[in-house]
Amino acid sequence: MKKIIIINGPNLNLLGKREPNIYGSLTFTEFFDEIKEKYPQVELSYYQSNIEGEIIDKLHEVGFSYDGAVLNAGAYTHTSIGIGDAIKGIETPVIEVHISNTFGREEFRHQSYISPNAKGVILGFGLQSYELAIQSFL
Repeated sequence: MKKIIIINGPNLNLLGKREPNIYGSLTFTEFFDEIKEKYPQVELSYYQSNIEGEIIDKLHEVGFSYDGAVLNAGAYTHTSIGIGDAIKGIETPVIEVHISNTFGREEFRHQSYISPNAKGVILGFGLQSYELAIQSFL
């Protein structure tokens, strides 16, 4: 059974409440329950933190024992060299995901410190971006 973790960064704990016109009205917990039912052949886990260092620690923790990581680093995507370096330093492949099309938003969201070290990038498909990332590991 494949082990895959979804890691969400800052403010993604507000999904379902935060800017529903961009992010939708489903909470991530509701979505995660649906995705676990849809992929019973996968050992899925979930982690969310608003703190950059905790995300780095989680990547280090799973980075040599999991089959894949799906990372939505939120705003840290555009600012965190540390998270980018953490991905470079682990063996577990990481797929960078974003709910919105970051290239259709503010200019600063067009830069990613995650992408150069990620296996791939999926963005703009709403919560389905996570599912597409999971499928890429299967």
